[in-house]
Amino acid sequence: MFFEESSTRWILILFEFAIGLILYFGSKSQPFPTPSRRLGMFLLTMACLFLLGQTAPRPASVNGHLAFLSVIGAFGLLFGVHHMLRTRREVLVAPMSGFLFCVGVGGLMIQTWSTLNTMEQWSGFLALVVLSGGQVWLVFRGLLIGRLPLAWSQAGIVALNRGQVSGPHGALACFEKAWDVDEEHLNPMAYVALHRINQFLGNEKEVEKWYEALIDSGGEEAVAKEWIEAIETSLSSINAN
Repeated sequence: MFFEESSTRWILILFEFAIGLILYFGSKSQPFPTPSRRLGMFLLTMACLFLLGQTAPRPASVNGHLAFLSVIGAFGLLFGVHHMLRTRREVLVAPMSGFLFCVGVGGLMIQTWSTLNTMEQWSGFLALVVLSGGQVWLVFRGLLIGRLPLAWSQAGIVALNRGQVSGPHGALACFEKAWDVDEEHLNPMAYVALHRINQFLGNEKEVEKWYEALIDSGGEEAVAKEWIEAIETSLSSINAN
């Protein structure tokens, strides 16, 4: 490695803390925060254990850290890509797990680089290039263009069913993030929800604003009746309570 083993261990522990904190606090920006929050808490827990292990006579080796990152990164990639491309419920786990996997696998390759022959070194180099390209795609696809209007609408309905109208992850906040210029066919769903919720809260200016947006996007005829009924039923149950 480029550093002494003790220094490398500290760098890897700091890296694990950094990714764990990003996942934990970044989960608040996701429609469904549970996957990223759980992975973040798990990483922070393991990083604390590794930190405590530094005081032991035989702390975890660099290879142990790298193997841990590789395994957790691989599982995180499987679940993260599934959520990012299939369920489209969150976009944070995949790129963060990609960082874990790249550091873990890349570090293990570097650890054994001197023992490889020329062909194996070229194969390892090409593998690192592929990993880097895949990670760039994950960051671009997940963090830069990963808007989730449908997931925010789903999260808004879940919040309504729970009676959470306002707040940082309440129905109002979710539906305000549920429209997108690139997926205009989903916008009326968010607009009608925002119109009904603000009507329920008595925000007259917001009611007029979202009603105009709803009319411009096709009116209530562009929204399934079941969707409107679900919103009105949830609001009625909140009012009854």
